[in-house]
Amino acid sequence: MPAAPATAQDFVPYATAAIDFHRALNIPTGPLVASRAELDSLHEHLVSLHGLLDAHTQRTAPLLPGEGDHLKAARTRLWQAADHLHAAYHRSPRPGTGEVPGPDACRTRLPEGAPELTICRRHQETAQLVRRRTTPADLHAPFTGLVRR
Repeated sequence: MPAAPATAQDFVPYATAAIDFHRALNIPTGPLVASRAELDSLHEHLVSLHGLLDAHTQRTAPLLPGEGDHLKAARTRLWQAADHLHAAYHRSPRPGTGEVPGPDACRTRLPEGAPELTICRRHQETAQLVRRRTTPADLHAPFTGLVRR
């Protein structure tokens, strides 16, 4: 009997398992800091999850407002997490020199050049979507908004 065709839902558990496997194999025990490459990969993953939740939110919210509210809240939290990862990336030690940029270096918003620029480009592209779908008050509130019961 042939196997059932894969559905979209079949791939998310594989992505989750891959992250768990990566963590178990590659994160050493001890007080080592996360590398810029690791933070970049995590940022890329969160931005992808944000895009997935955005697609679900856009389709669901008009039909089921209660579920849509929860999806919007989850999407906002993912963006907040990606924003923090982006900031952590810019405060992490630079490869080669080990120099830790000061707070002024990040505030100047000067690109550090490729490949470091890819995280900034990805972040800015996602930020445009976030600005279209979310209000500044939603992004800065300790609570992500109205959730219907």
